[in-house]
Amino acid sequence: MSGETLTTLYVQLTITMSDTINSNLNPAEALRMLSEKIKQENFLISRLKQEISNVIVGQNYMIDRLLIALLADGHILLEGVPGLAKTLAIKSLSEAISVDFSRIQFTPDLLPADVTGTLMYSQKTESFTVRKGPVFSNFVLADEINRAPAKVQSALLEAMQERQITIGDETYQLPSPFLVMATMNPIEQEGTYPLPEAQVDRFMLKVFLDYPTKEEERLIIRSNVRSEGLSKINKILSPEDIIRSRELVRQVYLDEKIEQYIVDIVYATRTPTNYGLGFLEPMISFGCSPRASINLALAAKAYAFLQGRAFVIPEDVRAIAPDVMRHRMGLTYEAEAEKISATDVVAKIVGKVEVP
Repeated sequence: MSGETLTTLYVQLTITMSDTINSNLNPAEALRMLSEKIKQENFLISRLKQEISNVIVGQNYMIDRLLIALLADGHILLEGVPGLAKTLAIKSLSEAISVDFSRIQFTPDLLPADVTGTLMYSQKTESFTVRKGPVFSNFVLADEINRAPAKVQSALLEAMQERQITIGDETYQLPSPFLVMATMNPIEQEGTYPLPEAQVDRFMLKVFLDYPTKEEERLIIRSNVRSEGLSKINKILSPEDIIRSRELVRQVYLDEKIEQYIVDIVYATRTPTNYGLGFLEPMISFGCSPRASINLALAAKAYAFLQGRAFVIPEDVRAIAPDVMRHRMGLTYEAEAEKISATDVVAKIVGKVEVP
């Protein structure tokens, strides 16, 4: 984005900022105060990221997306081969914030009650007591979620959406902050149950992980074989700090032109011909749902927050669009035959839709 465009956006948002923050303040002063708050919180988040990076070599992309999902109050789905520090990342994050963490290894014989919990009968008291499942944690790792049957997947995804669990006649709220990081192994298909499109849609982000570079892998070896082992994670933030940062992320200004830009990107997956992308029509079987628009806006706000800005610019939307949209559209057999992925489709759309 050019400097002139940024100046224009700054003027536009200062005019209407009073509606976003405090109508009693001068718009420019309100923006300045919000920017100062974001810089202070962003410093803490940067320390959190640095603490995690002391243990995890490379994978900065994964860490950034994990923080975006956390700050935007969403969930994240990771796809990558084993050994890419997925479990270590979420475990390290939970230790740095000092919240409860649980890991659920999804297998074909898993039952919904193994995830959510169940009623246990006590002969001694002749009454039922609630035994809560591992989903009652702040951070939940759903390892290889596609290995569990549909009933188990649905039980977890319902908890993700509703943030509550019903056991017997009672409904229990899940703790806050609450984050689910699910993983899928792309190299094995036997004994797996692919997630239905409507359920995958519940994840704010889907991230593909790649192998580390040679230099990163050398550092990984060094950090894992030394006598003192991996570095100890120190507590950097508290759950209250994360909740406060989430509130600030919601206050990040989203201009009407950026809103329209998000809508155009999402609509281009439904009616590509209207955006000069007619060649994509045979490639897309169904476009992104309204959740894509909502999550793209929230994720863009979180991305801007991580950059230390109080407002969203088009580059924020473009940076996060592939992770928000790739799992929310369906591709035809023709696209698969031509080896065109959903990421390729999003890239073509983002490259074509007019930037405000």
